[in-house]
Amino acid sequence: MATYILMTKLAPEAASRMNEREELGKSWLKQVHEKCPEVKFIAHYGLLGTYDFMAIYEAPNEEVAAKVSMISMNNGAFIAESWQAIPYKRLVELSREI
Repeated sequence: MATYILMTKLAPEAASRMNEREELGKSWLKQVHEKCPEVKFIAHYGLLGTYDFMAIYEAPNEEVAAKVSMISMNNGAFIAESWQAIPYKRLVELSREI
């Protein structure tokens, strides 16, 4: 499975409901597990900066990763970007092929 990084920025109306964040987060996670059961979460962080949250997860392909982003958008994210991540060791190996 490939590793993806989900970066999300909440829409203003969702950001103003921080006291409901735990409940909203559990609802989002439940939807991801129901609609993308093959996704395996590795880590999830709250951020102070351009993005509000970062989730690191594994998915079998970019279509499943797109669904995770869409579920986020459907749950109050203004921006939801899924980036594919390559382990550093593999990146070094690839660079040797150039």
